[in-house]
Amino acid sequence: MAKNLLIVESPAKAKTINKYLGKDFHVLASYGHVRDLVPKEGAVDPEHGFAMRYELIEKNEKHVEAIAKAAKVADAVYLATDPDREGEAISWHISEILKERGLLKGKTLHRVVFTEITPKAIKAAVENPRQVAGDLVDAQQARRALDYLVGFNLSPVLWRKVQRGLSAGRVQSPALRMIVEREEEIEAFVPREYWSMEAELNHPQQAFTARLVKLDGQKFEQFTITDSKAAEAARARLVKAAGDALRVTDVVSKERKRRPSPPFITSTLQQEAARKLGFTTSRTMRVAQKLYEGVAIGEEGSVGLISYMRTDSVNLSVDAVVEIRDVIARDFGTQAVPDKPNEYKSKSKNAQEAHEAIRPTSALRTPASIAKYLDDDARRLYELIWKRTVASQMVPATMNTVSVELAAGSEHSFRASGTTVIDPGFLAVYEEGKDAKSAEDDDEGRKLPPMKTGQTVPLGSIHTDQHFTEPPPRFSEASLVKTLEEYGIGRPSTYASIIQVLQNREYVYLDNRRFRPSDVGRAVANFLTGHFTQYVDYDFTAKLEDELDSVAAGEAAWVPLLERFWKPFKATIDEKSESVDRSEATGSRVLGTDPKSGKPVSVRLGRYGPFAQIGTAEDEDKPKFASLRPGTSMHTITLEEALPLFNLPRALGQFEGKDVTVAIGRFGPFAKWGDTYASLGKEDDPYTISFEQAVERVQAKIEMIANRTIKVFPGTDIQVLNGRYGPYITDGEKNGKIPKDRDPASLTQEECVALLAEGKPVRKGGRFGKKAATKKAPAKKAVKKEATEAAPKKAPAKKAAKKATKKAAKKATKTAAKKPAAKKAVKKATKAA
Repeated sequence: MAKNLLIVESPAKAKTINKYLGKDFHVLASYGHVRDLVPKEGAVDPEHGFAMRYELIEKNEKHVEAIAKAAKVADAVYLATDPDREGEAISWHISEILKERGLLKGKTLHRVVFTEITPKAIKAAVENPRQVAGDLVDAQQARRALDYLVGFNLSPVLWRKVQRGLSAGRVQSPALRMIVEREEEIEAFVPREYWSMEAELNHPQQAFTARLVKLDGQKFEQFTITDSKAAEAARARLVKAAGDALRVTDVVSKERKRRPSPPFITSTLQQEAARKLGFTTSRTMRVAQKLYEGVAIGEEGSVGLISYMRTDSVNLSVDAVVEIRDVIARDFGTQAVPDKPNEYKSKSKNAQEAHEAIRPTSALRTPASIAKYLDDDARRLYELIWKRTVASQMVPATMNTVSVELAAGSEHSFRASGTTVIDPGFLAVYEEGKDAKSAEDDDEGRKLPPMKTGQTVPLGSIHTDQHFTEPPPRFSEASLVKTLEEYGIGRPSTYASIIQVLQNREYVYLDNRRFRPSDVGRAVANFLTGHFTQYVDYDFTAKLEDELDSVAAGEAAWVPLLERFWKPFKATIDEKSESVDRSEATGSRVLGTDPKSGKPVSVRLGRYGPFAQIGTAEDEDKPKFASLRPGTSMHTITLEEALPLFNLPRALGQFEGKDVTVAIGRFGPFAKWGDTYASLGKEDDPYTISFEQAVERVQAKIEMIANRTIKVFPGTDIQVLNGRYGPYITDGEKNGKIPKDRDPASLTQEECVALLAEGKPVRKGGRFGKKAATKKAPAKKAVKKEATEAAPKKAPAKKAAKKATKKAAKKATKTAAKKPAAKKAVKKATKAA
């Protein structure tokens, strides 16, 4: 039995480290956090010093038990969780659990940290242990308490004032506000017309273009010319003044140096992976985690390929720099190695967990040498990290910029610029990606022919180009991370989760890889901005992060920080719960008047998403309701777009004596035939789908129901069914797996009972601990009746659906053998329709 127990977070890391430490160590994984706050009110008690009640995380209980069992027989326990606040907190929780169980008596407890998983780093960490850092734990607990207090107190206000089931996060809410404000900027944007002018010049050695910079003796600016008439008049003046050539009045040649970018930190890695590889932030972190924890490299076995990927630091260790410089000299020549190592300073005010930048654990492992051991994602990300790191220690690129002024008469002039690379330096390895192209980029790489002052250059033509100003672009993942970092909102380890939470809550969605807010997201952001202004203020959120950093650094206590936050926050919660009217929080709009009824047409946010309404609750007749079409926003929809929404449900015709209709229900568009409901596909539009297509969807549903049941056992609830992932057993309470070597149809009742005993409970959704059913996109949700609203007709409830399923299955069984006849009936019904 090993004398020492070492605990890490992941099993992959445990496997790699176990190999390095040998038989004296037993390495186990905690599988992330082992305890969390009790998921109910009162888990953080502001009345008693913000005391926090924790409980074991259910899915990790077995891992905690394994750790406790191993700790009981070990001489020493080493806590080797990640080297950040979260990792420190996990180590603290494990130590607390072991203390409570009396398993640390007579044993030594060590905290060890390393930023790379290599034999050298692991052994050095074990030989130089420390104690759990209380300041880092306090900072993590303070952050967790803040997030809990905001979530558990603000979310219920959102339920009452906006929509049931919503939630608000301390850091996610300012990020959502950013996305919403950008969308509102875009909607309010009014494009302005402007014109540019260029001269086409036919130099004997090389043709080139020059842009107008002076017109009528004045600097030519973006809005100097704003219509076609003025543009044509100006062009005529230029042509007349220039004649058949432009005269060179000035030539400026300037050599400049361009330094390499620093090695990656978490945020810059996320941004660059988004720009160059098309990775989401969560995908980047997932792949980086794998590279950090270890990959099997031939005879070497499992090796950590990069240093820890959650960091603010741009520093590189002395050993790493020495090795990188050797690789540069070997692969790119000694002239590519600077006289002394390049040093970089972090832009972050409070560079947290300042270890090292993200770098290869060995620069000698070139991307080409290990490509065969990596999957495509890992290979591409490793190559990005390796190139950025190596380039950061190379000489600057030497560029030559030439700018030429060319006159057209005495009152007008054009300018041509070009930049050529004299010595590529670091550019031989890596160039940082850019979010948008600029005029400077157009000049880069363009070489101009040699010209001297006084020389004339033949003029080919002068042309004008019309342009319109464009609104600011929506945020991409890269630009959102960059902006969050610039504002100081969140920290490197939180960016991926911020974005993921906003998407999971359906507050935002990606459109052409750019974030757009949903109507629900806008309602949440506008409600919070209007009524909880301070708590979604960018400066306030950043200041709070700075205060948490002060706690981590041991410069401030965490309880006073929480007290300063909690008292005014609770007072605002209490006041807004009473004073705010729901109708002003949801962005309701009147679009105009219905030409048929003369009643007002409006849009508003209901329990299941945005919807249009004809009439009001005060009318004698009930109002009419209609869900918005996918991709339509209640903030931009027009009266002309809203009126056709009331054409649903559509009657398409009859099939086998029953009506076929299409409508939109709570779970999206569907076709209905008798008691059978069939969801429409993503490609189907309920407003235009044909009778034939709708009948196809119904038939497919009937066939699916008929084929779903493999076997039933009369007198019991046990069934063998075909599921999405293959055959399985169920009794409605539990689902059981079927052995791969068994024919599902041959299973006996006794075998099914035994397999169900080992099965998992049917997932039924719930607020805590259980996964709720997957929601449809907000635009597809049906509208449900609220206190003052009626609702559009919705899909049948569970009992009705079950009844319809049984009926359809029975009918399908009878007609299964008559497929040709059914098709014939469809054809006949189609003609009749």
